[in-house]
Amino acid sequence: MSITESALPSTARSADTIVPIVAELDARWSPRSFDPEATVTDAQLDALLEAARWAPSANNFQPRRFIVARRGTHHFDTIVHALVGFNAAWAVNASALVVGIAETSTVEGDLRSYAEYDLGAAVAHLVVQAQAEGLHTHQMAGVEWDQIVAAFDLAENLKPMTITAVGVVDTADKLAEALAERETAPRTRLPLSELVIARS
Repeated sequence: MSITESALPSTARSADTIVPIVAELDARWSPRSFDPEATVTDAQLDALLEAARWAPSANNFQPRRFIVARRGTHHFDTIVHALVGFNAAWAVNASALVVGIAETSTVEGDLRSYAEYDLGAAVAHLVVQAQAEGLHTHQMAGVEWDQIVAAFDLAENLKPMTITAVGVVDTADKLAEALAERETAPRTRLPLSELVIARS
């Protein structure tokens, strides 16, 4: 199905960059409107997780773990139940939810100081691969993490930090009005002059 002009602002949104960047990064944004009928294949999920697996890792410790749940499964419903605010209202339509977990120490108690950074890098790779697979993602931190820890019996050294919704983007008019307005608001970022402290 082709994207109509009226649907374009809420389904395909390029970044306003000062120089060209790779297509997957240019097209990456975080929708809340997902097609409730769309599914992700095993091959697609494998590709997302493989991309995360090969993300950079400090000392190659790889202190990141994942819980993957497809819509229609008990694990998916468990994760949705832990979402706070309006997240559950739209995330329920995603094709899958991926919980990103940082392994903050070894089982022996040795700290993994860069675990959270490692996890962020892995999720970033997962997100870019999702774009390459024709999927969209939306990362969330509004979660009752104690529920996730209890439901999946996570050890003390496993810290869940983010949940990524994965699916096929749908038009904004499927959302409640307040969410639809956020869906179509202009994409903005701070200018490089505010981000770069020094450059030579």
